[in-house]
Amino acid sequence: MNSPRVLVAGAGIGGLTAALTLHQRGFAVAVVERARELKPLGVGINLLPHAVAELERLGLADRVASVASAPSAISFFDSTGRHLFREPRGLDGGYGHPQLSVHRGVLQSVLAGAVAERLGPGAVRLGWGLTGFTERADGVVAHTAGGDLRADVLVGADGVDSVVREILHPQSGPLMWSGIRMFRGAARRAPFLDGRTMAIVKGPGEVDLVTYPIGGALVNWVLQVPGGRPGPLPGDAGWNRPADRSEVRRHVRDWRLDWLDVEALIDHTDDVFEYPMVDRDPLPRWGTERVTLLGDAAHPMYPVGANGGSQAIVDARVLADELTAGPGGLGRYETRRCADTAAVVAANRTMHRAGASRRPEDLERVTAQYRHDTARSYS
Repeated sequence: MNSPRVLVAGAGIGGLTAALTLHQRGFAVAVVERARELKPLGVGINLLPHAVAELERLGLADRVASVASAPSAISFFDSTGRHLFREPRGLDGGYGHPQLSVHRGVLQSVLAGAVAERLGPGAVRLGWGLTGFTERADGVVAHTAGGDLRADVLVGADGVDSVVREILHPQSGPLMWSGIRMFRGAARRAPFLDGRTMAIVKGPGEVDLVTYPIGGALVNWVLQVPGGRPGPLPGDAGWNRPADRSEVRRHVRDWRLDWLDVEALIDHTDDVFEYPMVDRDPLPRWGTERVTLLGDAAHPMYPVGANGGSQAIVDARVLADELTAGPGGLGRYETRRCADTAAVVAANRTMHRAGASRRPEDLERVTAQYRHDTARSYS
């Protein structure tokens, strides 16, 4: 019996990793993407050790490591520079693989290059954004901007605004806003401290800075600022819009860190963008016998656990495992991943709420609880 033909909607991190993993298992795979060009856009992303293990299975871990930074710890400080708590990460934390911090666009470029090498230059069809699909007894017809495509399985890896999810779950509810506005950028600066530390600076008024090197002489930073009441995302919240640099600077102008000039970090950033911190309430199921979801299309989550991209990569491997095992693969994939990723969404919400504390013992307890609550989602 021939392996199913798989069509992946979305050429982001999850979609490209799914294409590579499925191809490695012998599936015929194609990818459709709404963008007409894959540009190295975005800012930093963290790949936790379980995601790096999946990249190693694909023979890509060393390639990604060569353009990334490998943090050995995450350290918490207050805005006067007082150290609060340090948690070892990656190999220093006793894991079998490092944690890698990398520019999202650079990671996407590595994955896209591997897809072109292994699946062929036409495997990703740019400008072929999915507009809908029709399920039939003998397969799925995907309707795209470039025409109809037939497949046995359709994987919606098309992000937080997923067309596939909207068709499967038209009443699944809106994006849920945490009430936090995130100002983000990547600055051309020398790494701080020992060059291998992620830092979270907890300022007054529940303003937090998360910053870490991401390779290529870049330092990623995210300033999280309370901006409203949590709830459904307001229509005027904005997404990936340019931010007023002077507004960002005013939140940190009184901070005094002897190891980092935060205002200079902002000033040495070419482009500063604003995003709302959002997730969605978990779905009880993702798809059908022929159509499923993956990554942010399935389980968008707060970035506080540095786990969103990593969970998409694990999704890809589990999907390949279950499709390889034979009929009913999508159902088994969802059985394995729905509950586990819902636990990560819940853990990220809990960590976001509990992380407001400045007490070292609270920070240690919160990070330990997060590891416990998300442990099952890594396998």
